[in-house]
Amino acid sequence: GLDQLIENGGIIYRAVSSRPWPGTASLEVAYIWLRQGEWQGEFILDEKPVAGITPYLTVPNKIQGNPYRLVANQNKSFQGSNVLGMGFVLTPEEAAALIAKNPCNQDVLFPYLNGEDLNTNPDQSPSRWVINFFDWPLDAEHDDGKKGPPYASDYPDCLKIVEEKVKPEREKLTSEISTQRRRATLWWQYGQFAPALYQTIAECDRVLFHAFTSKYVCFAFAPTGIVYGAPHVVIALSKYKDFAVLQSSIYDAWVFVNCSTHETRLRYAPSDLFETFPFPSTINNSSKNPQNQPTNLNIQTKLEQIGEKYYTHRQNIMLTRQQGLTKTYNRFHDPQETATDIEILQKLHQEMDNMVLAAYGWTDIDLNHNFYQTKQGLRYTISEPARREILDRLLQLNHQRYAEEVQQGLHEKGNKKGKNSSKKKPKIADNNGQFNLF
Repeated sequence: GLDQLIENGGIIYRAVSSRPWPGTASLEVAYIWLRQGEWQGEFILDEKPVAGITPYLTVPNKIQGNPYRLVANQNKSFQGSNVLGMGFVLTPEEAAALIAKNPCNQDVLFPYLNGEDLNTNPDQSPSRWVINFFDWPLDAEHDDGKKGPPYASDYPDCLKIVEEKVKPEREKLTSEISTQRRRATLWWQYGQFAPALYQTIAECDRVLFHAFTSKYVCFAFAPTGIVYGAPHVVIALSKYKDFAVLQSSIYDAWVFVNCSTHETRLRYAPSDLFETFPFPSTINNSSKNPQNQPTNLNIQTKLEQIGEKYYTHRQNIMLTRQQGLTKTYNRFHDPQETATDIEILQKLHQEMDNMVLAAYGWTDIDLNHNFYQTKQGLRYTISEPARREILDRLLQLNHQRYAEEVQQGLHEKGNKKGKNSSKKKPKIADNNGQFNLF
């Protein structure tokens, strides 16, 4: 919304980017002062004079504009399955009893991973199981498309559970909306199975998983052959070098400037945070310039090594202390924490960040890791000048990559952009310079 107002001649001359709501509701709000046309006075952001204020409620960087979604990142990030019915969900004991009763039931019983498991369990293991009939017909009689077996009715023990616990709730979906009618009719199937996700990762041994709402950027590897819950995010990447980039402070800066939030926690929307991110070209397996290939392979190897070293040490911390990702990163960002295992993790994070910078060829940036006050609270991270410079370069690289893809004809009519892809609308201010809402 602010993008549209600014594009149509609006000026944000004062703002408070985030503040707890003074009422009883637990949420963060922003305060914004806008004017139509030029502004001759000071710009005040978070009670401090600044050179200007962007629609992100930040100080303007050297590179302006919004990031575009890149074809290079398409079909790699997905939201999990929306089961739409807690009747599908089982405890491990219930799943084990069903398998003991009939081993064939194992065909439709899977571990069920969600964001709480990822951020809370020391080994990121699923704490529940789920019944999954995929997109199968109910039985031969209902097989209108003649898909043939297997059918849900081939597993009567599991089907009985779904029929008793899910079907009554689904039958209440009598809305005129076609998707709800479909879900009521196909009550034994998930609300959204996410077939593209499971087709994409069919040949993978593991994927990267991230909770939709999270205090920190926290990626972890998860095995395939399980069901991932929605709206949590699966990234179809399995190398430590990919983990190193996505867990780095470089990507962290990109996430927190482009994400929406719930209070101060990020909401990980892959269309905004993954599809737009310009990965280092040097970590690709192919090189446009064969002369650079040995250098690229060397960087790939080093990224893979530091990613594995960091990941392994982090796992050892969590398993030893029986703490999950969130509690581990609470310690990581606590300046009073003096435990050796956390100090080693901080040093590995520095090393990983520097290697990611090397992959971009930006070794001239001094990251100056330390504890800094951020909009998300006190964090062990890179300095503000380094963060701003990195964001400038990432946005410039995003625009460059997008322009190259358009030139190659990869964006139909150049309209498949990321944020702010709609055409400009007429100005919407009245004669007094005040914005109309409608």
